[in-house]
Amino acid sequence: MKLLYLANIRLPTEKAHGLQIMQNCEAFAENGADVSLWAARRVNTPDLRGRDPFTHYGVTRTFRVRRLPCIDLLALAGPTGRIAQALFALQTLTYIISACVLALFTRADAYYSRDAVTLAALSPLARLRGVRLAYEAHSLSKGRQRALQIWVAKRAHVFTTTGKLTEEFITEGAPKDHVHVAHDGFSPARFAGLPARAQARARVGWPEDAFIVGYVGRLQTLDIDKGAGTLIRAIAQVPGVQFALVGGPDDAAEALRAEWAQLGRPAEHFRYVGQVPADQVPGWLAAFDVGAIPLPFTTHFAYYASPMKLFEYLAAGVAVVASDLPSMREVVTEGETALLHPPSDTAALAAALARLHDDRALRARIAAAGKQLAYAHYTWSARTRDILNILT
Repeated sequence: MKLLYLANIRLPTEKAHGLQIMQNCEAFAENGADVSLWAARRVNTPDLRGRDPFTHYGVTRTFRVRRLPCIDLLALAGPTGRIAQALFALQTLTYIISACVLALFTRADAYYSRDAVTLAALSPLARLRGVRLAYEAHSLSKGRQRALQIWVAKRAHVFTTTGKLTEEFITEGAPKDHVHVAHDGFSPARFAGLPARAQARARVGWPEDAFIVGYVGRLQTLDIDKGAGTLIRAIAQVPGVQFALVGGPDDAAEALRAEWAQLGRPAEHFRYVGQVPADQVPGWLAAFDVGAIPLPFTTHFAYYASPMKLFEYLAAGVAVVASDLPSMREVVTEGETALLHPPSDTAALAAALARLHDDRALRARIAAAGKQLAYAHYTWSARTRDILNILT
C-alpha cells in the first residue's frame, strides 16, 4: 500500500505529536507500507532549526519526508490573538493548496492525516481516483470544526484515540463500521537493552538509594496545566520522595521549582533535566521508581487523551500513578497495572505514592504487569498493522 501521511506541522517540533507521527510512519513502513510524510515547510524555532527529523527522533529512514511549500508568517505574531489566527489560517490554506496540487501528480492508495481540513480538501480527488481516506482523530471539537470532522468521518475510516471518542463519532453520524479505536503506543526498539535501575542511576548521576517520582513531557497542553503542581504538593507530603522532571518548558519548570522551595523541600531533591532528544528519554525513564500522570479532569483529558508517556512508562518497567479518568481506565487497571487517584486530589495522590514508597513488592508487581501489558497490546507496530488491515 502506498500511504501518503499529511501533517501540517513543524518538523521536528518540541510537541509530542511530532514524535507520534514520525514513529507511526516508521511502523507503517515496518508493516510493508510505502510511506511518504508530507510536512509543511514552516519556520522552526531557533533550537530546532535545521535538525534532521530522523536523527532528532531516533527513527529509521524507512520512509520519505517531503516539505511542502507554504506561507508561514506566524513568527510575526504572538501565540494567540486575531492576527495569529489569521496568519495560521493563511499558513494552513497554502499548505493545503500545495498538498492538493502535488497529490494530482502522486499515486497513493490512502491519504492519512490527523487534520480534518486537509482530508476534506483532498476528498474530491480521493473519490475520483479511488484513494481511501484515513482520519486519525484525537478530539471532537465544537461548532463548525466539529461539523467538518463529522463530514470527513462519513467519507473516511476514522481511527480514534479512545473508546469514548469512537462512541461520539458514531452518535454524530459516522458509519459504525468505519470508526475504530487506536490508542497511542510506544516503539519497542527505543526500549531495547534498557539498563537496570541502578545502572541507569549511575549513568545520570542520581543516587541509587533515592526514591524518585518522575514526570516526562511538556507541563501544559492546549494551554491547560497537566497537574504537575498537584504532583509536587503530593510529593511534599511523603517523606523521602524526590521529584524528577524530564521536559519543560524552562519557565514552567522554574515556577515549579519555586513552589517546591516554598514547600520546604530540599533543592537537590528537585531534579530538572529539561527537554532531551527523544531517543534519550527511555534512559531517563529507567532511572525513575514511579512515573506520574497527574492530569486534571477536563473533557479532553478525561475522554480523548491517550498520552504517549503512559505507554512509555509501562514499557520502561516503571510503576505508574495516574489520575482516575475514563481515558486511563481504557488502558490500565487499578491495583494491577497502575495506581489511580481522583484527579487533582493531592491527599489521594500522596497516599498512592506513599504505598509505592513503602511497599517494594507492590511497586515491582505493578511495574512488571504494566510492562507486560504494553508489549502485548500497545506497540506502534501492532497499532499500524491493525490500521493497514482495515484500510486494505
